[in-house]
Amino acid sequence: MDKKELTLLNGIKSPEDLRHLEVDQLPQLCDELRQDIVEEVAVNPGHLASSLGVAEITVALHYVYNTPEDRIVWDVGHQAYGHKILTGRRERFCTNRKLGGIKPFPSPTESEYDTFACGHASNSVSAALGMAVAAKLEGKTDRHVVAVIGDGALSGGLAFEGLNNVSSSPNDLLIILNDNNMSIDRSVGGMKQYLLNLSTNETYNAMRFRVSRWMNRNGLLNDDRKNGIIRLSNALKSAISHQQNIFEGMNIRYFGPFDGHNVKELVRILKQIKDMKGPKLLHLHTQKGHGYAPAEKDVTVWHAPGKFNPDTGERIVDNDPNKPQKYQDVFGHTLLELAKQNPKIVGVTPAMPSGCSMNIMMKEMPERTFDVGIAEGHAVTFSGGMAKDGLLPFCNIYSAFSQRAFDNIIHDVALLNLNVVFCFDRAGLVGEDGPTHHGAFDLAALRPIPNLVISSPMDEHELRRLMFTAQLPDQGPFVIRYPRGGGVLQDWCCPLEEVPVGKGRMLHDGTDVAVLSIGPIGNNVTDAIAKIGDSISVAHYDMRFLKPIDEEILKEVGQKFKRVITVENGVKKGGLGSAVLEWMNDHGYQPKVVRLGLPDEFVEHGTVDELQDIVGIGMDGIIKAIKEI
Repeated sequence: MDKKELTLLNGIKSPEDLRHLEVDQLPQLCDELRQDIVEEVAVNPGHLASSLGVAEITVALHYVYNTPEDRIVWDVGHQAYGHKILTGRRERFCTNRKLGGIKPFPSPTESEYDTFACGHASNSVSAALGMAVAAKLEGKTDRHVVAVIGDGALSGGLAFEGLNNVSSSPNDLLIILNDNNMSIDRSVGGMKQYLLNLSTNETYNAMRFRVSRWMNRNGLLNDDRKNGIIRLSNALKSAISHQQNIFEGMNIRYFGPFDGHNVKELVRILKQIKDMKGPKLLHLHTQKGHGYAPAEKDVTVWHAPGKFNPDTGERIVDNDPNKPQKYQDVFGHTLLELAKQNPKIVGVTPAMPSGCSMNIMMKEMPERTFDVGIAEGHAVTFSGGMAKDGLLPFCNIYSAFSQRAFDNIIHDVALLNLNVVFCFDRAGLVGEDGPTHHGAFDLAALRPIPNLVISSPMDEHELRRLMFTAQLPDQGPFVIRYPRGGGVLQDWCCPLEEVPVGKGRMLHDGTDVAVLSIGPIGNNVTDAIAKIGDSISVAHYDMRFLKPIDEEILKEVGQKFKRVITVENGVKKGGLGSAVLEWMNDHGYQPKVVRLGLPDEFVEHGTVDELQDIVGIGMDGIIKAIKEI
């Protein structure tokens, strides 16, 4: 089937067109939707397996509900490609994740069908509950609100907080639990095991539904009787199934589990429960990557496979032996190397063992590595607990996701000055995943916190040395931040040597302008100085540490230079540039300081090079700043 043969999908410009189809046509539409996603993602890389797994759920929701008046809140936009295609963005879907194209995740700024931001997991229940309560208070009694959350996202603490509030606030929210036993890597934890074990009788659910409708029609189900009957039926179900249902224990009516790939059955069920009062949860079993054999066989790889041949499933991989290793791979290999030398080292990651390459240590030392699920705050406090009693955790979190653990970093690690090494992967501009995933705020957010050491390596050798330094005795909480993707060195392996904490280094001497950088963005400075040549004498300092900052370098710069440029791959407000200005002012120096970094706005998606050029931290932007100062 080629694009011209996508007969049903070609006729759908909006969900209103979808609702004109017969129910018997929906399986074919799901197949066409899947094929369209596969063919688009094959040439324009993005997140594949998640969207394939929810094709039937997506079609059924837009078929039964009057979107956009009814609200569908997606939890994590990885699964929303089908939603975008069905809601008027199919013609532009080829621009997905490209500069100026449609956004990588649903956003209300892009479409009225996108009801909430969903770049980070576990927020759907809370957001949808807010919408459901708003509908009630505003008298919009015909509005339905649905939250779609995966079993991986359900492990996040915010999801539990939302469920707890759902059970106590008057609402008619429907929560759809998309249970595929996966997040990116396999989902972990007690909730995962609970969902694997959970089973209820579909005949019982259908009978209960018919009885409740009959009692409603005959005026036999007032609130007091309803609550009593719910408690009795929950007790009976628990006795019959020999299992307590956690959702019904919270007074959230539970349906399922059902086959999430039977679209006709999904439509029937959704129509039945659509107008039921009170909070409800529909539990659906799905398969990530469903309908595309290669993705079904290796869902982790096919979560975001890059370019591939859609007919054969052959991935187009760059196997250039001279290409530098990714920073995360250098981290993974170095962590295992250090762990072999230091028995106190343990690894902690919130659901990203393959993404951050902690799976390298996990394979050899499974008893010393911990995937805690989508639970960044817990990852930090859990690490703090281990550090309190003598272990040395390397807690690896994507920079953007570390925002969810800000209080835990302060209260549970920094306050006690515990020996926890925070490795913040994907720091700075990450590219096509856009503003929800840019690691823009870590330097500025963490700089005011006492006891923290904050560092960033300029290359892979520096990353290894900083990791070695961080695991030395009594360093306290130690932050190392580094970017997504490839480094700059072909030979990344080097001896493990200590870096003096708080000490930077001069990379290039000069007399006209001083450029102070932190982290890998310093390589752009090196390139800029090389291109300028001898026309301007530029000194370059790699600061290495934001905190403690190297005061000897700052004193030298303050005494020697009247023109200073700072460069950082993070927000300008509060980061390196701010630290330099504060120090200069406090010590009576008054050079002209130009700060290069991310602006006071959310940077959209595009390639890393494109975005660096736009915000002025690419090589050309640095050259321009040097010439203009």
